[in-house]
Amino acid sequence: MSLRRLRWVILPIQNGGVARALADRLGEDKILGGFSNLGATMVEPGVYEQKNAGHLLIGELAGGVSERTERVARVLSRAVEVKISSNMIGAIWSKLLINCSVTTLGALCSQTMRQYMETEAGKKVFRRTYEETLSVALSIGTRLERLTVDPIPPGWSNNSGAGEDYESWVKAVIDFYGDVKPSMLQDLERGRKTEIDFINGYVVALGHASGMLVHMNAAITNLVHQIERGVLQPTRERMNELADQTCERTRGNRI
Repeated sequence: MSLRRLRWVILPIQNGGVARALADRLGEDKILGGFSNLGATMVEPGVYEQKNAGHLLIGELAGGVSERTERVARVLSRAVEVKISSNMIGAIWSKLLINCSVTTLGALCSQTMRQYMETEAGKKVFRRTYEETLSVALSIGTRLERLTVDPIPPGWSNNSGAGEDYESWVKAVIDFYGDVKPSMLQDLERGRKTEIDFINGYVVALGHASGMLVHMNAAITNLVHQIERGVLQPTRERMNELADQTCERTRGNRI
């Protein structure tokens, strides 16, 4: 492969709206979309423990499969499993659903998903956050991609309550992501700035632009910013605080 031909291609392996923001500034011809669909925890400097059987997913933001995407995939596959998506924006949003409702919530309460989903507060906040994010994704015409589970939970289309199908869907999410220490929590523990503005904050920005209710995502974003500034600390009580918040219930935005 000629590195000369790819020297202006940037591949951000990051969550949320990072690739879109770069493409809007630099042009889609210089940006590929990508994210990690594997969970890993840094045990000590230079030592990482992979927690699930994941991979890197890359693709063109405009959709389809290009020659340059295939070339980049071949190079990266020497070190890690790489898959190509022909619907990268849809895949990014499907991962964003998990980032908003699994990664960020775990960071706020300093727990894994399996731990906080053992509480009623955790279940309530997870569902409200996920459904808010899903409403925004669908409102802007996103064609979601299946990653580990169907991105649209059972009962969404008919506005039904939680049932056995929904509980089975939640269990599948927990089975894949439930034991991973949130990457955002690791950032907070090390005093690093998080990706919150490109995850829940990105959903809030798009939701406000569309006139949608995104109260839960806004509250989560605000809490993470306060933790970054040292005003608050991650604690299990955060989930109870979020669960106690009341939000207006609207069609397609069941909060």
